[in-house]
Amino acid sequence: MVSIPETTINSSDGRRPIPLIGLGTATRTESGDQVKAAVIEAIKVGYRHFDTASLYGTEKPLGEAIKEALRLGLIKSRAELFITTKLWCDSTEGHLVVPALNQSLRELGLEYVDLYLIHWPLKLNQDDAKSPITKESIAAINIKDVWEGMEKCQNLGLTKSIGVSNFYPRLIEELLSIAKIPPVVNQVEMNPLWQQKKLNDFCKKKDILLTGYSPLGAYNTVWGHNRVMECDVLQDIAKSRGKTVAQVSLRWMYEQGVSFVVKSFNIERMKQNLDIFEWSLTEEEVIKISRIPQQRHVYLSGTMLKEPHDVLAEIDAGLSY
Repeated sequence: MVSIPETTINSSDGRRPIPLIGLGTATRTESGDQVKAAVIEAIKVGYRHFDTASLYGTEKPLGEAIKEALRLGLIKSRAELFITTKLWCDSTEGHLVVPALNQSLRELGLEYVDLYLIHWPLKLNQDDAKSPITKESIAAINIKDVWEGMEKCQNLGLTKSIGVSNFYPRLIEELLSIAKIPPVVNQVEMNPLWQQKKLNDFCKKKDILLTGYSPLGAYNTVWGHNRVMECDVLQDIAKSRGKTVAQVSLRWMYEQGVSFVVKSFNIERMKQNLDIFEWSLTEEEVIKISRIPQQRHVYLSGTMLKEPHDVLAEIDAGLSY
């Protein structure tokens, strides 16, 4: 079993460890039983950080997997795991934040999560979050109002730490100006084809850990893309080093001083994705990767709406920082 390196973040218990690699559970193809089975196998090979969200619909099978892992003796206590979940945009109002986390905790079957994130900095005004999103249903969030709800979640012991996802520097600066409890994490798209150098530097200066999602892209147009795996530069490095493209990409992420969540429910790939700690990229390889043309994939205004929208355009512009 691989021991995954950790860093520390601020929490209600002081500085607490967070594993630098987490298993993502965003899926639209696997069933709940498949998610549960994958999490159990992931625990067996060494994963201790699991990332979910109310939007994903995987909180319940993740919780079931945790119970089964305890029953099987794979872990001795819930405290051995680091669990992240997220506040969806239909609950980004101050009075809705605590009820939303309580609902997530019921799905997970847990008393607390380790990290609770605002999923996107926008408000969705419609009853069914999975219905086609209309332009009229989207608005900017009241960051002070929502963050007070997030802080209440931490003060109530429902989460150990709080943070954000898909936030850009100007909005983070606004949040820091009013926060009693600063965000400890900003989870954003990051991989060798979208390297986030400026945002990473910005977050480090603010003592915010950048967490990368889609570090390998993905194999469908809903959750990601396959440009990372098809990148000639990464393929050439992988071939010359006897590694997989995924290993080269994840090693590059690790060397950027960030954490990341990678989604694979294939047991062998789960193992391969952890085999990145006993070697390093050469200076020449790092330079080659730094010269890869940059292209962001996740554009809200291109995926959530057919027509442009002011709020989404501002988020998209900010995330291209």
